[in-house]
Amino acid sequence: MLRDKTVRMITLVLLTALTAQGAGSEWDNLNQELVSLYENKQYDRAVIVGKKALEVAEKDNGEDHPAVATSLNNLAMVYSAQRQYTRAEPLFQRSLAITEKAFGPDHPNVATCLNNLAALERNRNHYSQAEPLFLRALAIDEKALGASHPSVATDLNNLAEMYQSQSQYARAEPLYKRSLAIKEEVFGPDHPEVATNLNNLAVLYQLQGRYAEAEPLYKRSLAIREKALGPAHPDVAATLENLALLDRLTNRTAEADALEKRVTEIRAIKK
Repeated sequence: MLRDKTVRMITLVLLTALTAQGAGSEWDNLNQELVSLYENKQYDRAVIVGKKALEVAEKDNGEDHPAVATSLNNLAMVYSAQRQYTRAEPLFQRSLAITEKAFGPDHPNVATCLNNLAALERNRNHYSQAEPLFLRALAIDEKALGASHPSVATDLNNLAEMYQSQSQYARAEPLYKRSLAIKEEVFGPDHPEVATNLNNLAVLYQLQGRYAEAEPLYKRSLAIREKALGPAHPDVAATLENLALLDRLTNRTAEADALEKRVTEIRAIKK
């Protein structure tokens, strides 16, 4: 079963949003290079650049500066992508501690750190550790940003995904629906962000065998992405793949074959 890849990037957001006052141009350049390497999955090189960025941040700003928190988070992100969770965890924890000290315990930057640490725990199937972190992040963002902020929608989606991973579908569904409603209100009904949430809710229904409810959500997600991103975008391929699986589960083999052919063609273009 495919979760939307866009969700993973939102869940493990890089802390470029952290205000790193006083960070020098060398650190800025290293951080930008790291983000590019991460996005292109060049993780071995990203580790080298991340360690250098952390070294520069600590040397230029001291060990408790927001730039250090950013560098710690970004290096932890790379380790997480490599599934080196034992290396990532202490970096995320130190980043969180610095951010709480620099901005206070109820700042949205703290919520970002909490989400990243929670995602790591979720990926390790440590759900009892992940849940309170996700819940605290949600509470911080709701109080600081308002109940209809996009960051709140992200928090809701993260929490829903964790419950879904545990087959707690009844707990996940209202969170996904609220997240979708916020995205529609903020971005409009035809935005790619909305397509992501539609896809995720459809996956939830599909996991429960609620195929008739999943199908129109996939199709709407697909239509939005094709219009906004173009017919050959990787996110279009992801939705097509999910829809093809739904067709196979409902014994529509010819339809599934046609969709899978499109997926193959799209991915061949991107190679």
